[in-house]
Amino acid sequence: MISPFHLAVPVSNLETCRTFYRDILGCEEGRSSDHWVDFNFFGHQFVIHYKPASSEELHTNPVDGKAVPVPHFGVVLPWEEFEKFADKLKSNNIEFIIEPYIRFEGQVGEQATMFFLDPSGNALEFKAFKDLSQLFAK
Repeated sequence: MISPFHLAVPVSNLETCRTFYRDILGCEEGRSSDHWVDFNFFGHQFVIHYKPASSEELHTNPVDGKAVPVPHFGVVLPWEEFEKFADKLKSNNIEFIIEPYIRFEGQVGEQATMFFLDPSGNALEFKAFKDLSQLFAK
């Protein structure tokens, strides 16, 4: 059994990000206070914490010819859910940093992936593998 992880990220606007994670990504809201909100992030505990906005620029590293934002977080979706989730994001006018596509096509670790930002500039990656055994393949 895979244990759920806990992740906390800073957000500069608690209400805007609360709406984004709840209404756009579909995460169920849990406990909250004036400075933080818990969510069920695809079976994992995810917390947004208020922090004043930063002027730090987004850093990227090259992967498969794309500029991947660092840091980033996200989940691995089932293959059959990836396209539906991408369509939901598109219908909500999410601007992608990296549009949904197949990375490492025909190679070990082939995967569908996409990157976008939350309203506070936190980078998210959602990916899927046709063969989940490729998740940690070398």
